[in-house]
Formats: sequence, C-alpha cells, structure tokens
Amino acid sequence: MSRIRSAHTKPEIAVRKFLHARGFRYTLHNKKLPGKPDIVLPKYKTIVFIHGCFWHGHDNCKYYVVPKTRTEWWLNKINTNKNNDSKAVAALKKEGWKIITVWECDLKSAKIDKTLASLVRKIERRLL
Repeated sequence: MSRIRSAHTKPEIAVRKFLHARGFRYTLHNKKLPGKPDIVLPKYKTIVFIHGCFWHGHDNCKYYVVPKTRTEWWLNKINTNKNNDSKAVAALKKEGWKIITVWECDLKSAKIDKTLASLVRKIERRLL
C-alpha cells in the first residue's frame, strides 16, 4: 500500500491537463480546506474531487470490488474514507464552495469526453 498515491494520480492529471488547456486556473491539494481537495478553482468557488472507485467505494461500479481476504478490514477502511468524504463535502458546502466529484470509472476511454465536457459545464454554471 505504500506505493498507492493519494495525489497526482493518472485520473487527476488527465482532468488537470484538460482544465488547464481550456484556460481554467486552479490550485492543488489545499491543506487549509477540509478534505484536502484535488483541484480548487477559486475564481469559480468550486472544488473538484477525483475519486478512485475502489478507495472511495463507488456504489454499483465494476471497479469497486471488495477483496476476498481481510474483507472486514477493507470494508472498515473504505467506509472510513466515505465518511471522511461526506464530512469534508458538508464542511466545504457550509463555507460556500460548490463541490464536483469525478469518479475514476468516468475517466476511462469510453466516457472521458462526455465526463470532461460535463465538468466544464458544471464549473461555468457557477458564474451565470
């Protein structure tokens, strides 16, 4: 598990490159904000979390499969992650931030174009 990255993952980098190419400017992993968000767009008062389907327990996703060994330990870990996510989202919303969650499975080649286009629409909707 020491090799598992919490930041600068492939899905995260794909979203960052896409946003930067379209003129969005952002900060990364702001430690002062609850949940240490992956991408913070201050101009839009928007935060983007990029969640791995396994680590954040994406319901009804083929990439979220509970391991057959140490099942109880893994379920505890994943449920803790989910609880921490919901606490961070609640705290950020209370501070007036708009939250967007992008799941790893939505960044696979079959869905990535649609997902990223939707992401831009959601970010820009804040300014209207």
